[in-house]
Amino acid sequence: MAQQNSFAGKTAIVIGASMGGLLAARALADHFEQVTLLERDAFPAPGEQRKGVPQGRHAHAVLAQGLQIMEGYFPGLIEQLVSLGADYGDVSEKARWFHEGACHQPTHSGVNAINISRPRLEAAVRTRVLALPNVQALEGCDVLGLLATPDNERVTGVRVIRRRADSAEESLRADLIVDTTGRGSRSPAWLEALGYERPQEEVVKIGVTYTSCVYERRPEHIPGVNALIVAAAPENPRGGVLLSQEGNRWILTVAAYLDKQIPLDQTGLREFVRGMATPALYEVIKDAQPVGEPVPHKIPSNLRRRYEQLKCFPAGYLVMGDALCSFNPIYGQGMSAAALEARALGECVAKGEGKLASRFFKQAGKIVDIPWSTAVGNDLRFPVVEGPRTAMTKFINWYVSKLHHAAHHDAEVSVAFLKVINLLAPPPSIMAPGIMWRVWRGNRATRNSQPVLLQERNVVSKQQG
Repeated sequence: MAQQNSFAGKTAIVIGASMGGLLAARALADHFEQVTLLERDAFPAPGEQRKGVPQGRHAHAVLAQGLQIMEGYFPGLIEQLVSLGADYGDVSEKARWFHEGACHQPTHSGVNAINISRPRLEAAVRTRVLALPNVQALEGCDVLGLLATPDNERVTGVRVIRRRADSAEESLRADLIVDTTGRGSRSPAWLEALGYERPQEEVVKIGVTYTSCVYERRPEHIPGVNALIVAAAPENPRGGVLLSQEGNRWILTVAAYLDKQIPLDQTGLREFVRGMATPALYEVIKDAQPVGEPVPHKIPSNLRRRYEQLKCFPAGYLVMGDALCSFNPIYGQGMSAAALEARALGECVAKGEGKLASRFFKQAGKIVDIPWSTAVGNDLRFPVVEGPRTAMTKFINWYVSKLHHAAHHDAEVSVAFLKVINLLAPPPSIMAPGIMWRVWRGNRATRNSQPVLLQERNVVSKQQG
């Protein structure tokens, strides 16, 4: 419900009712009298795929940080999802992480995440959001462009048309409009039409292709384990995950770089999985019963739009979620990044309308920095991926490789890594002195490991100084 603040009695519009839009609407509902979600699709029945979310047919897991934020917004959500068949548990104890040719040492980490299909998760969150008395949704609604004041210094609404016969263009007014329409966002063009510069775009082409298939989950399949993660590597650029899902099922998602085609038949898909660095995934699916046919997906690039660098931006308008930054989804960071941005949105709105866009984009930029550097830095390990490889990037990738080798036998090193990828700790935390010592110790069998590590640290220190 709206609270006493500078937006009391005012209205907001969120364009797009996917996960980013739902979380944005939840954050805004604490500050605005009315929040309206505009969605071009019709909402499906709970658990069914939605046309506008093709990625929904592929593996999803909510990272620990994102899950904590969602639980804060929707108390009891975790319990509700578990009652629907979601698998909740420790990301080390119940998962097996394969990096650099072997598995991390599992342990009780105290870091929990949840495995659930995207349609089921989105339906649960959407139901909770739309249950709020000051939130409504308009389905089957296309946004054509923005409305603004005569001087174009403030966005005042949107032009829309309904997806039904004999519809005419309508104008919807609001005090704040937030675009959460994903990487296909038209905000750059809309802003240009109002006389503003487009944000600069950072693009790292990866041409990642995905294939996913659902299988029946049998009791004898890796008991006590709900996730297998196999990281791709330059010497074997095939990666994938096998995650438990509601309904006693597994979902397999495998990936390859630079548009390599992954077979869409069961025999070919199983052979592709068999060629991974570890047989772990293959051993589960080789005789598992498929539920449906394999489905493909493609992500051409990591894409970041630098709204925080724009000197001029209209009042009453914001952009967030994948419309702000879209990562390689194999790292599973998108929904958690959107949750962090939604929390930042609520914090910025709570402080008033003054310089809202600049404050939000600055804070969102810092949020995005971590998953962006993680995704892009790891993708640049592959020689086929084009992009600048600084001395720092090369050193970090070298060090992370050593970290994985140490994590094969040292659970504390593994937990440090898992906290970073779950967005619970900043990336520099894996280079804390205690962790670096354990990494060296774990690699000490390799000749000259310690001098190389120290030498690389000195090189980086000089460059930073």
